[in-house]
Amino acid sequence: MKRLVYGLGNALIRFFLLAMSGWATVAIFYSNLPFLMRPWLSGLFAIGSLLLLVGKYSTRRTRLGFLAAFALVLTWWLFMPPSNNRDWQPDLSTLSWADIAEDKVTVHNIRNSDYRTETDFTVHHYDKTFDLSKLKGVDFFVVYWGSPKIAHTMMSFDFEGQGNVCFSIETRKEKGEDYSTIKGFFRQYEIIYVVADERDLVRLRTNYREDGKGEDVYLYRLNAGPEFARKVFLSYLGEINRLKEQPQWYNALTDNCTTSILKHTMPYNPNARLDWRLIVNGYIDEMLYERKTLDTCLPFAELKKQSYINPKAQAADKDPAFSQLIRVGLPGKEMK
Repeated sequence: MKRLVYGLGNALIRFFLLAMSGWATVAIFYSNLPFLMRPWLSGLFAIGSLLLLVGKYSTRRTRLGFLAAFALVLTWWLFMPPSNNRDWQPDLSTLSWADIAEDKVTVHNIRNSDYRTETDFTVHHYDKTFDLSKLKGVDFFVVYWGSPKIAHTMMSFDFEGQGNVCFSIETRKEKGEDYSTIKGFFRQYEIIYVVADERDLVRLRTNYREDGKGEDVYLYRLNAGPEFARKVFLSYLGEINRLKEQPQWYNALTDNCTTSILKHTMPYNPNARLDWRLIVNGYIDEMLYERKTLDTCLPFAELKKQSYINPKAQAADKDPAFSQLIRVGLPGKEMK
């Protein structure tokens, strides 16, 4: 029995060490080192780790040697500095920020791009002053671009008589750079809060992506009153001001479009708690429905069906009343 326990313990330790080796190998490959050095160094680390951890060369001393090497890689990775100074894609090159003076908030550099296709567009920005006393609610977008298990999420704040301002938490990509989920775990992208018109952020997804067919977009009105909306809105503004001064890495698991929303809403939501659907976030609307954060007068399947806005968004297209038109017939009550 002791031999069995020892064998299982040894196998478990070896598994974790090999997992650490795999992580460090990929971290070196997706590092900020010169491109030609990365495959060689990651390959050497992988081979060296295998020699130190398995086979006849594996001893307690070699494992300690591996741990020392891993600690060096981890320390170097943790201290890789994010930057606001790169050759950014034009739609992500300008950061938003805000001036806050009691109930008056001026948001600078709200994006309102003019799209001809997903990749052919002209970027525009404008400044706008909002009256916090006019903030009446917040809405939630769920966007599917592939698997129904994973989605992109956005929040939009509704100011009575002043329109909506939408926030999308994204990877800040450089020119010629594409998104990779694997790279998203390894400090390859800075995080950006895109503050924009719904005619930009929503219409891009409903009307222009997927070769003009659009991604599937659902719009839910949250059961949240003005006080909650105000606190969350100010939390968002605090973050965009911080990111303008102190860039931060995006992480596909811990700092993404959904977990970052949780960071802004959890302090003001007594019903907030962790849930597996915060990670597999294609089901997050189902979670919100169960917690009565969404309107529950309809069965969930019917609520979701009626919350699908692509046909309305495609019909509205460049109409200045885009935000109002995509909400026509939307389930849920507007909070006063």
